[in-house]
Amino acid sequence: MFDKIKEIEQRYDEFENKLASSELILDQKAYQKVAKEHSQLSPIITAFRRHKAIEAEIQGNKTLLSDSDSEMRKMAREEIETLTTQLVDIEKELKILLLPKDPNDEKNILLEIRAGTGGEEAALFAADLFKMYCRYAELKGWKTEILSQSITGIGGFKEVIVLVEGQMVYSRLKYESGVHRVQRVPETEAQGRIHTSAVTVAILPEAEEIDVEINPEDLRIDVYRSSGPGGQHVNKTDSAVRLTHLPTGLVVSCQDQKSQHKNKAKAMKVLRSRLLDMEQAEQHSKISEERKSMVGSGDRSERIRTYNFPQGRVTDHRIGLTLYKLEAALQGSLDMLIDPLITHFQTEALKKSTGD
Repeated sequence: MFDKIKEIEQRYDEFENKLASSELILDQKAYQKVAKEHSQLSPIITAFRRHKAIEAEIQGNKTLLSDSDSEMRKMAREEIETLTTQLVDIEKELKILLLPKDPNDEKNILLEIRAGTGGEEAALFAADLFKMYCRYAELKGWKTEILSQSITGIGGFKEVIVLVEGQMVYSRLKYESGVHRVQRVPETEAQGRIHTSAVTVAILPEAEEIDVEINPEDLRIDVYRSSGPGGQHVNKTDSAVRLTHLPTGLVVSCQDQKSQHKNKAKAMKVLRSRLLDMEQAEQHSKISEERKSMVGSGDRSERIRTYNFPQGRVTDHRIGLTLYKLEAALQGSLDMLIDPLITHFQTEALKKSTGD
């Protein structure tokens, strides 16, 4: 492991020298590429140098073990014990940092939320999850843009698709794919009985044109009049767009914008990301089902989390984590759920890489 890190340190130093020199000043694209690679290696090198510093401290303390002062020897032994524990922790951190990176981690995402079983109550909870993720994005300094939505009569969502842009968005949200279950008393329930509803969340890495090439001949494009809220305009213009990808049968509709061109651009963004997701899911399943779950493509038929309103409880079933902080979670404080998930999946990946 340390031989590999020493090679990484050489590359890191080369990048650092390039960034400090004047050779990249006129080439912004090259500068950004080097700066990005330097930044990616930085956590490994920081941990490695901490490791070296602690090793040096341990050696320094070992020389005190032969000191004539018994108190000094005792202090040295205690210090060595503390530093050795720190060393083990850093080695574990380094192993995680050296794990192969998910190539999608730095991508923006398409967040798709769909009401499942539970009718209007499921649609209302889909709206709650939409707000929850938007608040989380706001706390992270990410941008959100609705690409498509289907609203119910009392403010719920049958479906909403949101583009989330920012730093490392996919790396933070990739484990959110799956079935989210809610247990609460609906406002329309006269008897006060608790109902269980479900909402499906899908996290798709945003696909660029270079990721997925779509042959124009494989597309059927239909335009039609928008329906729903929008005043007189919706009855006058065929601005809504429906794309059908003939080879896969995927259908994407978008009618949120008044411009047909903008609706087509948004629909293409959704279609590209769904095609990329299909392609990657197929690749992962060929490698192994375990690998597929490890990178977080997610079995969307599986219940991953329950939000229990009467108890103020949120439970993530994959890692057996229960927190009585439901309100905080719905206000966007999701790191308390996401951080343990990332740690769990990193640990699982570490076990596989070391053959434990």
